[in-house]
Amino acid sequence: MSSSVAKSSIPKPTASELNLLKVLWQHGPMSAKQLHETIQDERPDLAYATVLRHLQIMHGKGILTRDESQRSHVYAPSQEQDSLQTNLLKDMIQKVFAGSGKALVLAALRGHVTDKERDEIEQIMQDEKKS
Repeated sequence: MSSSVAKSSIPKPTASELNLLKVLWQHGPMSAKQLHETIQDERPDLAYATVLRHLQIMHGKGILTRDESQRSHVYAPSQEQDSLQTNLLKDMIQKVFAGSGKALVLAALRGHVTDKERDEIEQIMQDEKKS
C-alpha cells in the first residue's frame, strides 16, 4: 500500500484528539502518564484514565503509533503535523468553500488576522512573486 493511500485512510481526529496530537507534536513521543502530566496545567479536569483511553482509541484508528517495547507504552503521531493539517485543510476547502482556496483565504482575512500577520502575509506574497 502506498503512503498516500495509507494517509488518506486515517480518519480525521476529533477536537479532543487534536489537542492531544498538538502536545505530542510539540513535545515528542510520550507515555499516557507523561502526556497527562504535561496537559495538567491546561486541563486539570482531564483524568489520567481519559487520556489513556483517548490514546488507545487514537492508536486503534491509526492516528497514533505505539511503542510497546517498554512497560509503559509510548505513543507518537502517525503523521507529521504539516501533513495532517494539509489533509484537514483540503477536506475543509472542499466541504466548506466549494473547493475554492481563494474563498478560504478571504474568509480567514476577514477578522481572523492581526495587522502584523497581514503584513507578514503580504511579505510572503511579494517574495513568492519574485521567485
